[in-house]
Amino acid sequence: MKKAFFLLLFLLSFSWLASAQEYCQLRGSVYIESSPKRASYRVYVEENEAFADMRVYKEENKLYADRPGIWYFTEEADFAQFRIYLVDDPDLADFTIFYTETESFAGCR
Repeated sequence: MKKAFFLLLFLLSFSWLASAQEYCQLRGSVYIESSPKRASYRVYVEENEAFADMRVYKEENKLYADRPGIWYFTEEADFAQFRIYLVDDPDLADFTIFYTETESFAGCR
């Protein structure tokens, strides 16, 4: 019985970890939603890089937003690959980001 409990606990923690790191693969075009209900993720923008879960580089050309952490911000929701809603409280966010000026620094830690 103990083995089954620990196995179940291990599997649940592993699935949570996998879903928690899903944001690390985000790349491409993104649209900033005005409603959290229509957003794929709730995101908090950190002012300090050390506290962010992910560093994001704002790409000017959609074709070059092809690696994790490199995002092209679009004005049209229909052209976005995913949608985010910016929150004011980091406790309400699915993950936190920091905007980096260096493309090679983009991505998760």
